[in-house]
Amino acid sequence: MKRWRDLVCAIRGGGYARGVTLPGNEAAPARGKVRLKGLAGALLRFQVMAFITGVLLAVMTVIGLPYKYLLDGSAAWYSIGWIAHGWLYIAYVIVSLDLVFRMKWHLGRALLIALAGTVPFMSFVAERWVTRRVKPLLEASDPEK
Repeated sequence: MKRWRDLVCAIRGGGYARGVTLPGNEAAPARGKVRLKGLAGALLRFQVMAFITGVLLAVMTVIGLPYKYLLDGSAAWYSIGWIAHGWLYIAYVIVSLDLVFRMKWHLGRALLIALAGTVPFMSFVAERWVTRRVKPLLEASDPEK
């Protein structure tokens, strides 16, 4: 029971169920210091791959699946679209893990972010969620602003 509670708390807010909470804002990492070097580039790569993967998955789900199963269509673009989504999803997982390791987030968050590329429209939600937690760190570390 205690493990499940810790996992849920780690996914929701990064704190621990045993009463230990993180100091500062909710954008703070769960453990250690965030590596700010390259974080902006990692966020941009994640945003681009989340958008591309999400658009392709949405198109293949909303247009491709009805075309194949309701209209009994068989076209090359259907197979190519799913193959492309598979390869792009692998790239999405790689860039999301890069960002997760830089932010030092828990395994639960990493899994949820990675699995967001398999559910239609969920990669857009994950991209927004990640951006809202990383942007404040980037803005706070920028001395020019």
